[in-house]
Amino acid sequence: MDFLKYAVELVAVLLLALGIKGLSKVRSARSANQLAAVAMALAVLGLLINYLGTSGISAAAWTWIIIGTLIGGVLGAITAQRVPMTSMPETVALFNGCGGMSSLLVALAAAFFPLQLEAAGLVAVVSIVISVFVGAITFTGSIVAMAKLQGWLSTPAWMQSKARHVVNIALAVASLVAAIKLITDGNGTQGLWLLVVASGLLGIGVTLPIGGADMPVVISLLNSYSGVAAAAAGFVVGSQLLIVAGAMVGAAGLILTQVMCNGMNRSLVSVLFGGALGASAASGGGGGEYTNITSCSVEECALTLEAAERVVIVPGYGLAVAQAQHTLREVTRSLEAAGIQVDYAIHPVAGRMPGHMNVLLAEADVPYEQLKEMDVINPEFPATDVVLVLGANDVVNPQAKNDPNSPLYGMPVLDVQQARTVFVVKRGMSAGYSGIKNDLFDLGNTSMVFGDAKKVLGDLLGELKELGVGKK
Repeated sequence: MDFLKYAVELVAVLLLALGIKGLSKVRSARSANQLAAVAMALAVLGLLINYLGTSGISAAAWTWIIIGTLIGGVLGAITAQRVPMTSMPETVALFNGCGGMSSLLVALAAAFFPLQLEAAGLVAVVSIVISVFVGAITFTGSIVAMAKLQGWLSTPAWMQSKARHVVNIALAVASLVAAIKLITDGNGTQGLWLLVVASGLLGIGVTLPIGGADMPVVISLLNSYSGVAAAAAGFVVGSQLLIVAGAMVGAAGLILTQVMCNGMNRSLVSVLFGGALGASAASGGGGGEYTNITSCSVEECALTLEAAERVVIVPGYGLAVAQAQHTLREVTRSLEAAGIQVDYAIHPVAGRMPGHMNVLLAEADVPYEQLKEMDVINPEFPATDVVLVLGANDVVNPQAKNDPNSPLYGMPVLDVQQARTVFVVKRGMSAGYSGIKNDLFDLGNTSMVFGDAKKVLGDLLGELKELGVGKK
């Protein structure tokens, strides 16, 4: 029976590794996700085989297993069917929280059944402590992140002051004291509950002050936390798959977090403990008023697009908020039918989570090969006739390369200003996350098209049809 258990777990680990590898490419992501789901099903099967081969599983335990499986399966199916792509950041945050809570519950179960923690070895006790600490932080932090992205929760004024650091440090110290008590005194259930409460509050205290624009980094970090908690839970229950899977997810999350920080020209410390980037803008460069703004009508934009040979679309969070991805796809279909080459420039921190724009455009059936990463598309802008910027701001600001005094200086951006013509669709002249002006708007080859992205694109589609663009 042990051989069968280890064989099933080995196959599950291999399938999970292949699934994670497949997620690195958009084209293979769907099948890779299904492969990883099969791996997790095999992991559950291996665990059941292990218990059947030892003490067996009671009828009451089977009842709970079946009920939990049905509830989780139904909720997962409903979520997958009903959640729109624009709400994916919130959904990912919720899933991270569910992973953290699962690890927390596993650790609590191991601690209380049996109740005597000293019966376990040092490795098991330390694993319980790590799983409880990280799992609680992941759960509460993810719920706060989801609520902030959904607009249900805002940051209280006192959480934006330095007083929050004192509170968070006190919670961290309380967690450390509880952890030491658990490790040195196995029969310390009070210490266990103190660890749960203190670490849970710490997750809230660290996540609540973070602004919505920093959520891509936070979600990546919480994803890493959920992997660490799962690996610790693997040591608690003796599951090799949980250890391997948790380690891979934890490492991947940390790497992605670093990539996102580089893409925003921020350090992880400044995201977690500092203020908004805009706070540095007041004392740095990048200020000033707009002096050369040119606005144009949708009709003028359509005429320029009709004469173009190559068009590049730059999607941003404003496109997601307007839920205009399907209207955009209709516009690009008309351009493609007229023989115009269309590509999409994807900045790594566009949107509210890693890959947000990729997922959003995939929902509108945009071909994978048209999605170009920043390093690929930047050298091609000089040969581009028209760039259409939709809801993006700081990721197309030339200050990042031209102004050493700007808070954005050094941040990798899309070089859209090198195209022949740039149209920027915005509701108004409000600043982006950085709180500074965008020098792109003042350039001679840039024209502003003011209005909601969905309405502007709808009007643009109508103008293109009147011009006969795309008609055979």
